Order: sequence, then structure tokens, then C-alpha cells
Amino acid sequence: MGQPKTYENYPCWIMFISNFISIAIYLIGVFIISQIGLIWLGLYLLYILWLEIKLMKKSCVNCYYYGKCCAFGKGKLSSLFFKKGNPNEFLKRKITWKDILPDFLVALIPLIIGIILIILNFNWLLLILIILLIILTSFGNGFVRGSLACKYCKQRKIGCPAEQLFNKNKK
Repeated sequence: MGQPKTYENYPCWIMFISNFISIAIYLIGVFIISQIGLIWLGLYLLYILWLEIKLMKKSCVNCYYYGKCCAFGKGKLSSLFFKKGNPNEFLKRKITWKDILPDFLVALIPLIIGIILIILNFNWLLLILIILLIILTSFGNGFVRGSLACKYCKQRKIGCPAEQLFNKNKK
């Protein structure tokens, strides 16, 4: 059995599903954090914006998919705002769990806040959103990365620091 093919540009349906999961996680987080105040909501939104800009500015500019449609469309998007970087920088980069902790906090912060809010004042909607957040963050992201994005990624074949981190035990 051969290796799965890679995409030069990902199909729109993959970009839609990938971004739908991410945006749904963001929106659930926005709703949960809005329950504790607009200042916290503003800080959370700025945090998400900072993460997205940092990703495009530090990683996407050096990726094979710069100027192309990756599974998330960020290769194309980053080319609109940032100058092309050096693909060798992408290959040299080492990622640790500490490096990806800020990404996990996007879901972890609203999850913790939601649990605290439920303990203080039970609410069915909040409980459903917390469960949905857990499902989207674990199974949703797992599906996107395992079955749609990484599986067909040309950069992963060339060399990807995230793939090296997550698949360390498989090598």
C-alpha cells in the first residue's frame, strides 16, 4: 500500500471543515468567557488574534504552502500580509510541548471558566457548550489533523516540527 497523495492546494471542502472546527472552538470560548465580562472577552479575542498572527508570521511564511491553500487556508492568507520567509527555517525549527501550550489554552481557558461557572450556578447551555468544546478540541481537531490536514500535507513529507513532536514514539 503506497503513501497517501499530497495536495499542492487543498480542496475547499477540507479548508471549510478545518476552519469550521477552529471557529466553532473560538465561538464557544467567546460565549463562555463573555459570561464573566467584556474585558475578559476582549482579552481572549486579542489572545486568539495574537496566536493567529504569530502562526502566520513565524510559521506560515516559511511553509511549503506559503501563497497556496493549505488545509486551513493560512498559506494563502499569510502571503497577503507577510513577506515569504525561508523554507529552511521551517525545517530547522524544533517544537516542544511548551511551544504549543498557548494553542491548548484557547480551549483550556474557556473550559476551566465554564466548569467554575457551572459549579457556581448550574446552567444546561453552559454544560452542553463545555461538552461540545471538549469534543471539538479532542475528536474534532484529531479528525482534522489525522484524516484531512496532515495526512495529505506536502510540508509534512518534507519535514514538519509538529509532526516530529506528535509522532516521536512512532519513529
